[in-house]
Amino acid sequence: MSSSSFHDEEALHGGPDARGAALHDFSTNANACGPCPMALQALAQADPSRYPDPRYTALRETLGRFHGVAAERIVIAASASAFIARITGAVAQQGGRKVWLPRHSYGDYARAAAAWGLELHREPEAPAGSALAWCCDPSSPLGQAQPGLSAMVDAAAPGVCVLDLAYEPLRLEGCLDLSAAQKDRVWQLWTPNKALGLTGVRAAYAIAPRDAAGRVEPLNRLAPSWPLGAHGVALLEAWALLETQDWLAASRECLRGWKHEQQALCAALGWSVLPSVANYFCARPDVPYARRAAALREAGIQLRDASSFGLPGHVRLAVLPPGSQAALVRAWQAARA
Repeated sequence: MSSSSFHDEEALHGGPDARGAALHDFSTNANACGPCPMALQALAQADPSRYPDPRYTALRETLGRFHGVAAERIVIAASASAFIARITGAVAQQGGRKVWLPRHSYGDYARAAAAWGLELHREPEAPAGSALAWCCDPSSPLGQAQPGLSAMVDAAAPGVCVLDLAYEPLRLEGCLDLSAAQKDRVWQLWTPNKALGLTGVRAAYAIAPRDAAGRVEPLNRLAPSWPLGAHGVALLEAWALLETQDWLAASRECLRGWKHEQQALCAALGWSVLPSVANYFCARPDVPYARRAAALREAGIQLRDASSFGLPGHVRLAVLPPGSQAALVRAWQAARA
């Protein structure tokens, strides 16, 4: 598929709109148990009066220890979207032309490819021969383990393969189906702000492949000076704390229970609920969401229309607490009347 059809595509995201944040916002996938107390404390103690170290030396060492990799493999990014743009640009500058995506995926992958005039290809076509291949597990927007992930990673070689792990910390079932050797062959993209319930703080990082000699520097040259401010640094430092990981493990237990209740409520409304292993899932409402979106927004409810993901007629819902779930049911039934 040519990238030409994506040149004018608007960046669509969940979250606040021109009216501000909805009281019950199901449209983003942030951890509804958050914000994480340890991260909040770190943010409160951050010193915004000074520049961070432009090389983020201590932060990269901390993240390297956290993942058990050399600090030289850590690439700091302002956000996942910023990294997506940077690595796409680096591939294009090195002569790459073909970008491969899963059938359903985050829109910024395609937008970055279109910005560089690259050729876009999707499943069921295989990733073999691609200069850049994107994988995401749990997947977006479905929240499912990406089918055939191991085979995709193998087929993408020797091109650049990026594994987006935005929702790995919020996986509620199973585990990532890749060997240690396979993970060492891909770029691993991490965005902890979702797991910490602090999406308003923009900070991310990637782990370069083990044999990435010569690949990190082109990405660093494309980065602005100080991609992270003091608060982004504080967030990532807090992410690596044992106390933070303990809190996250406890939040996953809570989310499992909430998810079971929320899926049951959606099914009781007559919605077709799709399977998911993460803290969010997709469903097909009994009535198109677009017909009731305005009424729900007036009632303080916001869902994520999944049409831009290639799932027309479906919505994506983050798992929220029981009170928000009850508000969704009331608003949907009131709009039906």
